[in-house]
Amino acid sequence: MRTAREYNFDGLVGPSHNYAGLSFGNVASFSNVRSASNPRQAALQGLAKMRALAARGFAQAVMPPQARPNFRLLRRIGFSGTDADVLARAWREAPVILACAYSAAPMWTANAATVSPSSDTQDRRVHFTAANLNNKLHRSEEHVQATRTLRAIFGDSNRFVVHDALPPVPAFGDEGAANHTRFAASHGAAGVEFFVYGRVEFDPSAPGPKKYPARQTLEASQAVARLHGLDPARTVFASQNPDVIDQGVFHNDVIAVGNGNVLFYHDQAFFDEAATLDALRRAMGAVDTDLVPVRVASGEVPVADAVASYLFNSQLLSKPDGRMALVVPHECRENAAVSRYLAGLVASGGPIDELIEFDLRQSMRNGGGPACLRLRVALTDEEAAAMHGGVIMTEELYARLVAWVEKHYRDRIEPKDLADPQLAIECAAALEELERILGLPALYDLS
Repeated sequence: MRTAREYNFDGLVGPSHNYAGLSFGNVASFSNVRSASNPRQAALQGLAKMRALAARGFAQAVMPPQARPNFRLLRRIGFSGTDADVLARAWREAPVILACAYSAAPMWTANAATVSPSSDTQDRRVHFTAANLNNKLHRSEEHVQATRTLRAIFGDSNRFVVHDALPPVPAFGDEGAANHTRFAASHGAAGVEFFVYGRVEFDPSAPGPKKYPARQTLEASQAVARLHGLDPARTVFASQNPDVIDQGVFHNDVIAVGNGNVLFYHDQAFFDEAATLDALRRAMGAVDTDLVPVRVASGEVPVADAVASYLFNSQLLSKPDGRMALVVPHECRENAAVSRYLAGLVASGGPIDELIEFDLRQSMRNGGGPACLRLRVALTDEEAAAMHGGVIMTEELYARLVAWVEKHYRDRIEPKDLADPQLAIECAAALEELERILGLPALYDLS
């Protein structure tokens, strides 16, 4: 067994953060469509979370935002002329597509990729597969910059492999780590990788939702497992409950979260709860680890309350004393059923004995909580030393990023502001400076 730490790469909210309601199936996103956003506040809220967790001793890093607006998308579908011409015509003729081009959704780095640590992979390298996110236009091109960014940060090919995204077709719909978790005795030990899917492309008899789309396919999950060289005996695939997808559970991380040997989940999370737990127990037996399920019953927390509060879109973090802390948004305290449940949870004597609460209101209003904002990467000391260190959260980096946000970010964006050419200029200027702050020259192709 090797010593390793889990690094949480939190997405730095981009300067175009806005509420366009682009994500059908995401209740919070649809509920706040066309309201005014505050990009400055959103970025500062995310940075405050990163700083606080780093100060607690958790390994914390920053994932930079992507360039917006996506002029390549707009030009590829027929908008031409100067940048200002492109924006003006898109606003007149296709304002929803313009909003897609401006989307700051890459802030939710749980969707950036699926990650397997070196202790699980056949070649003993850390593997990343960028998610194709092909279910939604506004996210379908994120994998291009995500791959570029991951290769810039994890550039040592002796230790890291960054795979291209899967083919961008419905059969391989892949939403990344939002539908994947890992169980192990420690971050450096051999573990069990758990993939949850919403539909099966080539089996029409398989269960599926009726109202909202299932974004992750079994075929995509299986392909990622093959690319990463995972041991089939330590890999589990489970079907999400289609009924909860139709209640707004668009990713598994809205209804379940795992860490170490603990699975914190709602009793309606999986299509076959008993079979899923049995499969996990068998796989974990191969690594001499017992599964500890923490089950939340519908009678204690209905699915609607879980979705509204993002109880399960939380971070479950291992503490030095062997217990776990649950990182939750303020909304969990404001929901009576969830607040009552959490008070009993931490007093129960179980593995989760602490709550860490953050104000992430700007992200939450767009449909992303603490777990959406982070990509988990378990690294040995040698692997951590081999990655680009300029993204590791420190007090110095925090101060520089706060000053950068206050210099470049607006405190209000309304839908009509997306037609303003000055906003595009401001976004480009911000990213040019961010490249210097993070020590990642040419991270973006801003030509």
